[in-house]
Amino acid sequence: MTHNNFWLKKIEISVSEAEKRTGRNAMNMQETYTAYLIETRSVEHTDGQSVLTDSLWRRYSEFELLRNYLLVYYPHIVVPPLPEKRAEFVWHKLSADNMDPDFVERRRIGLENFLLRIASHPILCRDKIFYLFLTQEGNWKETVNETGFQLKADSRLKALNATFRVKNPDKRFTDLKHYSDELQSVISHLLRVRARVADRLYGVYKVHGNYGRVFSEWSAIEKEMGDGLQSAGHHMDVYASSIDDILEDEEHYADQLKEYLFYAEALRAVCRKHELMQYDLEMAAQDLASKKQQCEELATGTVRTFSLKGMTTKLFGQETPEQREARIKVLEEQINEGEQQLKSKNLEGREFVKNAWADIERFKEQKNRDLKEALISYAVMQISMCKKGIQVWTNAKECFNKM
Repeated sequence: MTHNNFWLKKIEISVSEAEKRTGRNAMNMQETYTAYLIETRSVEHTDGQSVLTDSLWRRYSEFELLRNYLLVYYPHIVVPPLPEKRAEFVWHKLSADNMDPDFVERRRIGLENFLLRIASHPILCRDKIFYLFLTQEGNWKETVNETGFQLKADSRLKALNATFRVKNPDKRFTDLKHYSDELQSVISHLLRVRARVADRLYGVYKVHGNYGRVFSEWSAIEKEMGDGLQSAGHHMDVYASSIDDILEDEEHYADQLKEYLFYAEALRAVCRKHELMQYDLEMAAQDLASKKQQCEELATGTVRTFSLKGMTTKLFGQETPEQREARIKVLEEQINEGEQQLKSKNLEGREFVKNAWADIERFKEQKNRDLKEALISYAVMQISMCKKGIQVWTNAKECFNKM
């Protein structure tokens, strides 16, 4: 199939439950963790009957293993990020405990979104390891490790070295890396502002509960005004208690922003891989040029640059013609091999750029669509919240009018 949503056309994927469990880790120490129930159901029918739902449990660490594998085997792809392992950018009334039920529920939604992102990706959706993640509960980790992906992973030191030593970086990827840094910074600031606003909003709403208490106490000493004050107090109490649900809904919009906060690192991962490939290409070209120069110097008998071999020759005498011919032959073989490697690295680099840029364009369309939808929905929610506040005071006004 060439169309997108390959798996979504065939099966429905959901992370339907989260369950707190206790077990022993690799160090044989007791630990508490959360397991998530993944359910898959075929949407294709055979002889008029749909296939039964399959289900299995996965830990967060297994989701991490899946993503790490995808990062290694698909370095040109902006691999979808996982939801946060521990709560960040939270307002003070929200628990930062990773076992908190509300946080676990939001992470459950985030993990389901992660799987749906992969299932809707035109390349990642076809991966065998991803399919086994959804269908094979036993020995899945062993299957992943047998791919040897950990041995193929680039070291952080090597990536850092390439970043500082590459001489001819591709401007498109340099600009993309700067954009990802700026995107992360902007979303971080936006989440911090939202957390501060949530703190203050919570206080404002809860203070309205004091109106309710005062109106209720006042109604006890009034006869003609009593009913109106009591009713107004009730509206204030309802208003004060509504903030908990409002801010809980807000957290879902914050989680949508956080996804793109983490996507910024996924963009940088693609840029780092390109830097590594460019650095390897430059080193291969430099090594080839050096060998060609050595071969030319041996053939002509002239030495252009200082070398240990040149000093040895001066101290101990010239090589015999046979020795020189043997060295030239070895160098010519190395040059031929180096030219083939350089050609291969050039082709590999061009293919990487082509595939990476196609996926980056796909990601940009997705990002623009998702963030536009999230921001509009957030604005609509704020408008609705303000309308409810107006309605509360309108109701209170009517109560006062009836006194």
